[in-house]
Amino acid sequence: MSEINLSVSGMTCGSCVKHVTNALKSLDGVEDLVVDLAAGKVKITRTTDKSDDLIAALKEDGYPAQLDSGGAPQAKQGGDCGGGCSCS
Repeated sequence: MSEINLSVSGMTCGSCVKHVTNALKSLDGVEDLVVDLAAGKVKITRTTDKSDDLIAALKEDGYPAQLDSGGAPQAKQGGDCGGGCSCS
């Protein structure tokens, strides 16, 4: 098992968390994932260390992501998150 940590931009509400979760949980080898809305982070437990498909799935859903280098959390973007939710 590998643990992959991503920084995800554009998450602003519970609906965003649901979109991100749904985009990732169906991908091959994803065993578990935890979304931290406040920090803009996602921790994925997976049978492989491959991350490019995770990042592509999030980008396709409107949430730009990158491997988390362990730095300071990115500032959240307010509203209009692009994930199809009804943020205001």
